[in-house]
Parts: sequence; structure tokens; C-alpha cells
Amino acid sequence: MRTKSLKKNRINVVTLGCSKNVYDSEVLMGQLKASGKDVVHEKEGNIVVINTCGFINNAKEESVNTILEYVQKKEDGDIDKVFVTGCLSERYKPDLQKEIPNVDEYFGTTELPGLLKALGADYKHELIGERLTTTPKNYAYLKIAEGCDRPCSFCAIPLMRGKHKSTPIEDIVTEAKKLAAKGVKELILIAQDLTYYGLDIYKKRNLAELLEALVKVDGIEWIRLHYAFPTGFPMDVLEVMNREPKICNYIDIPLQHISDRILKSMRRGTTKEKTTKLLQEFRKAVPGMAIRTTLIVGYPGETEDDFQTLKQWVQDMRFERLGCFTYSHEENTHAFALEDDVPEEVKQQRANEIMEIQAQISWELNQEKIGKTFKVVIDRKEGNYFVGRTEFDSPDVDNEVLIDATKTYLKTGQFANIMITDAADFDLYGDVVK
Repeated sequence: MRTKSLKKNRINVVTLGCSKNVYDSEVLMGQLKASGKDVVHEKEGNIVVINTCGFINNAKEESVNTILEYVQKKEDGDIDKVFVTGCLSERYKPDLQKEIPNVDEYFGTTELPGLLKALGADYKHELIGERLTTTPKNYAYLKIAEGCDRPCSFCAIPLMRGKHKSTPIEDIVTEAKKLAAKGVKELILIAQDLTYYGLDIYKKRNLAELLEALVKVDGIEWIRLHYAFPTGFPMDVLEVMNREPKICNYIDIPLQHISDRILKSMRRGTTKEKTTKLLQEFRKAVPGMAIRTTLIVGYPGETEDDFQTLKQWVQDMRFERLGCFTYSHEENTHAFALEDDVPEEVKQQRANEIMEIQAQISWELNQEKIGKTFKVVIDRKEGNYFVGRTEFDSPDVDNEVLIDATKTYLKTGQFANIMITDAADFDLYGDVVK
């Protein structure tokens, strides 16, 4: 059946999941464009590539539903072809081929050359740093490593992404320069584990040296660190963060839990005492830094006592930023052998309790900002507000600063000094300081 679409031979890339997937989609689109292909991101096209997520149940469900939606469009004649790539496809390819056979082809996370070939394009090795960025023009994700060597019991990422593999410093700097030339002002460094960077190729943890190289890139004003692991954290990174104004006083360090019993079962390689000491050292080394963490509740065997220990610790630590997930029982992980014995409604209740505590902490910390002035980057305009962020906030997950657009004009990507005039749980309001 012929497609009804007028956009002939246009490839629409649909991205699901995390920032690593956003980056992978951008690399795919850069390769397609270099081969002369008409490629768009989440717009109309008669050929669709779905970059899936396979991390936890909700993400897998969203990926499957998206595949089914586009397969139906193909059957209706609205589009011609559907290709599936990414983590879900890497992890469940045989099952997907059997259950959803009307997809033209499935590709795993390391099969970019094969996917390009199926799309009539050649894989170009020389395209270091050539990407079609899909984020607002002022910031971009910069992946410094792929895969993970950590043994966490609950995590399926090593099954989908393989062993840790660092990208050489010179290649990352080349990519950063190309992004800066396009007007990118903020680099968000991502990897499954930033702290492992360099161990495979330089035989030492080399994140600090990478940061020293990236701060020299002209045009880049902020460098932000995402996804650090608490065990074996390279403390020289904090010294560089404190010394170099371009490096945001911010770190995303998913800690998952704090009960020693649960940490041991999770195979995190740390304890409550060690983790608390590490965070105290962070705050001592970089006064005023924002620490973002992520927690998991409802892990197999989590008792009410374990949860109360976690709750009290969240109150004591007063994290600047925090997210909380309910445990997802993932096959082929170490924890899958354990009984998923915390009822779903208890998991949800525990997550809600943690987030209620965090909302209060966030509100209190935000009240302290009223009357102070911060450097803010403007991400977008929404309704009657320009929406921006301080160095203590990452896009999509953290606080935002709202500036009345009826009073003043600001450009996307512009930095402005904003005095905070009011604050809610997760939003700040402010005026431009002339």
C-alpha cells in the first residue's frame, strides 16, 4: 500500500529514554545528514527510526507502545518503513521480532553501521563530533564514555550497553569545539559512570584532566557533571570544580539507598558511613555546591526499618535536588533472583513520602535564595515567562527560574543576572538586574 505522506524519503528519528539516547540519536542524524539524507527529529517523515529505552518497566512499556503506534501507521499506509534501535532492541530483539514482526528491522546499541546501511547511508568514521543537536541551542549533552563495569544488582544497563569504554580526551575536546562553534554554551557531561572515565585507556581515573582540557574551549561557559558513582570517587575533580568558574558547582550522584543491608544486597560497594562522609567532603571542598541524587524504594527485602533509615537520612542530608524511583524487577539482573516482595502500593507510598520530604527541603532552600542574584541561562519562552536555570540546575529535572516576559525581553541562550523575588517548591521567580 502506498503511503499518504507527502514527505518522501524523509527519515523521522523518535527518541525515548535518557540523555544517552538523545546523544545517540543526534549522532545517527549527523551521519544521515552527512550521507545527504533528509532527516528530522520527531516530525513527519515516511521512514521512522525509534530509539528505544529498556531500563525499567515504565520505559519499556512506553517503547513498546511507540513501536506499536508506528507499526499501525505503517499498516494504515501513513508511513513506509519502521526501524527500531536502542536499549530495548539490544535487550529483547528475539522477543520483539517474534511479537512485533511488522517492524522492518531491529538493531542493537552497537549496530549503528548496520542501521545506516538499512537507511541507505554509509557510516563515516571521520565524523568525530558531527551531530544534529536536538536540545535547545544553548546546551548539549556530551557523552564521554559508553557502557558500565559496575556490578549493581538491580541494573540492566551493562546488558544493553556493554563494558565501560572511554572516549579519548582529544576526541571529546574536538566535539566540544564543534558544539561551541554552533553556539552551545553549556556542556552536560554524561556517561553511565563519569568517575570511571579513563581507567580503560589511561589506566587511571582521568575525569579531572578531561575537565582541565574542556575549560579551555572558547565559547563554553558552563560544564555540568551527570551520573557519578560514589565508590572510588576521584576527589581531584572537586579541586578543579572549585578552581574553575566554567565548571558548575553541581554534581549528579545517584546513591540509590542508605541502609547498609540494602546497599550490600544492591552490590554498591559502600556503606552509610562512607557515603555520608563523601557528601560532607563534597560540601567542604566546594562550598555551596548543589548535589542531586536519585533513590530507589521498594527494593527486594526493604523493611519498614530500612525505609525509615532512608527517610531520616534524606531529612538530615538536605539534598539540593533529589529524585525517587520505585524498584523495577529486571530479568537477567543479579536482584532478579530475589523475591520482589514489596507490594506496588507500598513502593509508591514510600516514593511519595520521600518526595514530600524533598519538596519541603527544596522550598526551604529556595526561600534562602530570595533577594540574591544569580547568573541564569535562558532556555525558552513559555506563556508570559522566559524560563531559565542557575548553575545549580540541570535541564528537565531541576528547578527553573521564571522571568516575567511582559516586563523584559531576553533571548534564548542568553545569560542574565537575575535577582530572585519569590520562590515555590521547585520554581524561582526573578527580575533582571540592569
